[in-house]
Amino acid sequence: MEITIIGLGKMGMGIAENLLKHQHQVKGFDIDPEVGTALFELGGEFYFDIESLLLDKAARQIVWLMLPAGELTNNMVMKVANNLNVGDILIEAGNSHYQDSLVNFDYCRDKGVHFIDIGTSGGVEGARNGACMMVSGERSVFEELTPLFNDLCVEKGFVYGGPAGSGHYLKMVHNGIEYGMMQSIGEGFNLLHHSPYNYQMKEVAQVFNHGSVIRSWLMELTEKIYQEPLDINTIAGTIPSSGEGKWTVEEALRLKVNLPVITQSLMTRFASEDCDKISEKLVALLRNQFGGHAYVKDE
Repeated sequence: MEITIIGLGKMGMGIAENLLKHQHQVKGFDIDPEVGTALFELGGEFYFDIESLLLDKAARQIVWLMLPAGELTNNMVMKVANNLNVGDILIEAGNSHYQDSLVNFDYCRDKGVHFIDIGTSGGVEGARNGACMMVSGERSVFEELTPLFNDLCVEKGFVYGGPAGSGHYLKMVHNGIEYGMMQSIGEGFNLLHHSPYNYQMKEVAQVFNHGSVIRSWLMELTEKIYQEPLDINTIAGTIPSSGEGKWTVEEALRLKVNLPVITQSLMTRFASEDCDKISEKLVALLRNQFGGHAYVKDE
């Protein structure tokens, strides 16, 4: 197949490399023209503007968007759809909100373009060597693209979620679960750090990841972190949140579904970014007011 990729960042370039390894033809565009050299060296073609990219058409265009979620992606969906022919396929594989995908599906349908939204997991290594993909849109188009997903994904690594939006909905929940799992690993190792025992954390992470109930890729990455020379004490304890965890909690509130672990993991991230810590300072002062408890002054 010939695939047109818009967005050749780490994930987009990884997808391009994966496609080229499987003998697909790839042409691409990115706002950073320097990535064109990398794509060319991999065997792809680079275009310096979207108009030229989409003008050079195959019999049927398959355009793959790999861009940051939100306005940038939504605007690009409209721009691309306006330049495609009836029956062409537009794949949006970033971390978009599923409701954005519903709007984008309707827009493309009105243009006669098939819209497929994909939740993509596995990180950069997955994009390059075998990803996990949650696909949604018209089932007939999914089935047509199944050979493509067989090439891009690990064995049993893709699923058809259903109509438009369901792929990104799956990825949203996936990332919410990821928040909770990472939080539990962080809390467990924090307790080990404060325990009365002198554990070698890289050895603990290694044994947790070999044969234990909690073995996982995240535990493998934990082991890797502790094997590196980087001193964890030099890292600021600030954890940004990219959106999916928040969307998961918002959806749970909308549906009145109980998600205490995922919600608390999101709140912990928010707390880590709060440099003012007004709530903690106020509580300390309240304890001083009613009980005469000492409070610690910030130096």
